[in-house]
Amino acid sequence: MNDADDQGWTTPAFRHWAPSVPGYRRSEVSAPIGSGDEQWMRAATDILRWRVKTASGFLVGGTADPPRVIPGQRQVITARVLGVTVTEPVEVVRVVDDPDRVGFSYRTLPGHPVAGEEAFIVERDGDEVRIVVRSLTRAAPQQPWRALFPVLLVAQRVAKRRYLRALR
Repeated sequence: MNDADDQGWTTPAFRHWAPSVPGYRRSEVSAPIGSGDEQWMRAATDILRWRVKTASGFLVGGTADPPRVIPGQRQVITARVLGVTVTEPVEVVRVVDDPDRVGFSYRTLPGHPVAGEEAFIVERDGDEVRIVVRSLTRAAPQQPWRALFPVLLVAQRVAKRRYLRALR
């Protein structure tokens, strides 16, 4: 996704997501994670420290306590699945740190099991704090991941459920 615009294709800065990019499966899920200023401050800090990934069972950069996200940052996310270590190289495309919306998006890099972009956003509407996860996904060009794409879509749904619970 090297030709994404300066907002990233998952546009984490915007509450409303523009129409999809042709050739990619589009997904957006969200869930309330609490209310109040204390919940907002914690969630806003956690989202920018990769906690949505680490609290969902992934390691980021080989550690459970990775550095704060910054645009252009490259990380290797790892997961253990049925005794196999899966590596997911990514690059942060966009970081948003506004008074009522905080988050980031990353694009996948060669070697990732899928091709696409994912965004993790915490937003505040009045007293309510929500997490939003957006993704654009298609099969990776390399094997064996290309052949395993249907299985990876199921794994992605499981991961999204974990993401929605990660910052509670």
